Amino acid sequence: MMAVTKRHPGRVCVVVLGDVGRSPRMCYHAQSLASRGHPVDVVGYMRKDAEKLAVARSATLYPLWQVPGWISGCPGLLAYLLKALWQAVVLFIILMTLPHFSSLLMQNPPGVPAMPVCWLACRLRRARLVVDWHNYSYTIMALSVGRQSPLVKITRWLEGVFGRRADANLCVTRAMQQDLAKNWGVVAEPLHDRPAARFHPIPPEETHELFVRLGKIYQAFSTTVPDRTAFTERHADGSVALFDDRPGLLVSGTSWTEDEDFSVLLHALQEYESAREEGGHDLPRLVCVITGRGPLKEFYCQLMERKHWNHVEVLTPWLEEDDYPRLLASADLGVSLHTSSSGLDLPMKVVDMFGAGLPVCAFDFKCLSELVEHGENGFVFNSASQLAEQLIAWFRGFPHSQQMAALRRRFRQRIGEFRSQGWEANWERHARHLFDDV
Repeated sequence: MMAVTKRHPGRVCVVVLGDVGRSPRMCYHAQSLASRGHPVDVVGYMRKDAEKLAVARSATLYPLWQVPGWISGCPGLLAYLLKALWQAVVLFIILMTLPHFSSLLMQNPPGVPAMPVCWLACRLRRARLVVDWHNYSYTIMALSVGRQSPLVKITRWLEGVFGRRADANLCVTRAMQQDLAKNWGVVAEPLHDRPAARFHPIPPEETHELFVRLGKIYQAFSTTVPDRTAFTERHADGSVALFDDRPGLLVSGTSWTEDEDFSVLLHALQEYESAREEGGHDLPRLVCVITGRGPLKEFYCQLMERKHWNHVEVLTPWLEEDDYPRLLASADLGVSLHTSSSGLDLPMKVVDMFGAGLPVCAFDFKCLSELVEHGENGFVFNSASQLAEQLIAWFRGFPHSQQMAALRRRFRQRIGEFRSQGWEANWERHARHLFDDV
C-alpha cells in the first residue's frame, strides 16, 4: 500500500507597508491563519509597543526599517522617489531572508512599491501572491497631488499590472469587486469586514472598571466620590448601575487623514452646544472621545482647543488595544467620518462599533449601504447640520427618551443580526481556501 503523506499548513507571510497596529484587518488575517495551524510572519512598520498587539501572540513580527529622516528633508518629488526606493530595497531584503513561505498576503494600499516587490519575491521564492484590496493607492495619492499627477497615473498603472499578476485577490466590498473586474480585469473575492471576537457588548461592571481607569487620567470620567465615575456607581453589594443624569458618551475613531474631514464633527458639536445653550435642557452634557493617531491630529486638536464649550467636552486619548473595544461597548453612539478616496471601501471603525453593539452615524458615500442602512441599524448624513440633527434627536431626553425607544430597539436587533456573522466564519467561507489549497 502507498503511504499517505500528511499535508501541513503552509507558512504565510503577511505584509503591511504601514503601521501594523493600525491595520486591524491584516492582523485578523494573521490570527485566523495561525489558529488554523499556519506558521505566520508579519512584516510591517511596528510601533515601540508592538509586542503588546494581539497579533504578536499568534505570529512572528519582522519590523521594517524606518525611512531615514534625511529623505523627508528632500524636495517633494525626490523625497517620494527616494522613500519608495528605500522601502523597496528594505522590503525585498526582508522577504528574501525570511523562512520559506508558501503564500504571501499583502495589503493594498499602499501598493507602491509593495506590490511589485512582493510579486518579485513570490516568483523568486515560488510562493503564491494574494492581494487584499482595502482601497486604491492611486486614489489616496490623488487627494494630496491631484488626479492628473504623473505619479498618480504611474501608481494606477502599477496597481492594475500587478493586480492582474497576483495569484488571488480579496477585496472589502462587492462594489470594489465589480470595479476591479471592469477597469483592470482583476478577479477578486469580496470578504466583508466583520468584527473580531474582542468586539462585543460588555456588562456594567466592565464599563465601570474602564471609566475608573480613564478617570485617573481624564477628569471628564472622574468624580470625588469613592466607587463613582461620571457615568457609573458601584453599590455596596458589588453591582454597578449607570446614572440617569450621566453625560452622553459619543465616540469616534480616526487615522486623522485627508479622507476624513473632522471639521464636520466639530461643526455638529457646535450646533449641539448651541441647542443646549438655547434652552435644550432635555439634552445631556456630551463627552466626545476621538481615538487614533495620524498626520492631521495636531491640526484638529488646535482647532478644538479654541472651542469654549460649556456642555460638550472633547478628548483625544490613545487607548490600550484591549480598552478600545470596551470603550465602544460603553458608549451611547458612534460617529464615522470616513468618506473613502475611491468610494469603494467601508469604514472598519463602523464594523468594530457594530461588533460592540454600538449604533452609528456615518458619513454617506457610494457603497456605504453595504454596511449602514439609514434608520435600520444607524444614521447616514451628508453634512454637519444633518449630523447635528441626528445627535440632538438621539440624545434628547437621554437616557429614557420614549420618542427614540422604538428606533433604539430596531437598531439593537439589526446590529445583533450583523454581529451573528463574525469574522472567523466569514474568513472561513471566503478566504481559507486561498491558503489551504497551496
